[in-house]
Amino acid sequence: MRPARRRVHRAELEGVCVGPRATAERGSMTVELAVLAPALVLVLVAMVAAGRIVIAHGSVEAAARDAARQASISRDPSSARTAALTSARAALAREGLECAPTVSVDTGGFSAPLGRQATVSATVTCDVRLSDLALPGIPGSKVLTSRFVSSLDPFRARGDR
Repeated sequence: MRPARRRVHRAELEGVCVGPRATAERGSMTVELAVLAPALVLVLVAMVAAGRIVIAHGSVEAAARDAARQASISRDPSSARTAALTSARAALAREGLECAPTVSVDTGGFSAPLGRQATVSATVTCDVRLSDLALPGIPGSKVLTSRFVSSLDPFRARGDR
């Protein structure tokens, strides 16, 4: 003889509790969400901060590259410094990065004799603001620095020569 088959209620198949357990777990999902919500917000804000830093670093690298390139096609050290500063500021403005950049240009290559390899380098430093994120543990700003070196044309007249 076979045992009697028990009828299974549809709610049991779908995972919904019925009977005495149904009232014991009521509202537990709300409590779990209330506990996890601050942690999820912190993770989201940390991701925004990391993304902002990565994008800003790319902009600073582009500004250093443009500054070194503009300095390398100048004919003398003073115009190289001016061109590098103007180019770096324009590149950062084009990228939408709001900071007061510090641009230093090494123009020692301009003193090399014609026919010899020489380089000019540009270093761009930018202080990126993060204070609007208000995340504990993240500083109010991050200083980003990038350096790029560009070759001078060995056969192009330099300075007053």
